[in-house]
Amino acid sequence: MIELLFDNWIVQIISAILISTGFGIVCNVKERNLIHTSIAGGISWLVYLIGKKIGFSDGPVYFLATLSLALYSEIVAMIRKTPVIAILIPAMIPLAPGGGIYYTMYYLIGKNYSIALEKGTSTFIIAGAMAVGVFTSANLMRIYKEKIKR
Repeated sequence: MIELLFDNWIVQIISAILISTGFGIVCNVKERNLIHTSIAGGISWLVYLIGKKIGFSDGPVYFLATLSLALYSEIVAMIRKTPVIAILIPAMIPLAPGGGIYYTMYYLIGKNYSIALEKGTSTFIIAGAMAVGVFTSANLMRIYKEKIKR
């Protein structure tokens, strides 16, 4: 059972890495940053899977996954002296709540408003948790940089 779980995890993490790489190519991420974009995507999905396995709800799981990839992106960007956004945005794609947005619209068009509200609320929580994760990471790095200057 555990072997099956981790085999599935490996496939999912590799898929997240490939998705991040693909979007990095589409977003014209330079070759030297593309590997870090891919690693960040894999890290975020690993944190997501661990959070789900522990039993966290969507909000905390997406917050922690986004925080981990944003911190990694901030650290790599600081070391390589490159914009954070070049690594961060393509790496967030595997976490993006695209399915939730699609199903919210699907149920709205089908006039199934109660399910649409449920899906929309869940999607909004996920997107908000991701935004707070990026915001928290940026502020933690700002505080760290200020302490280093002193």
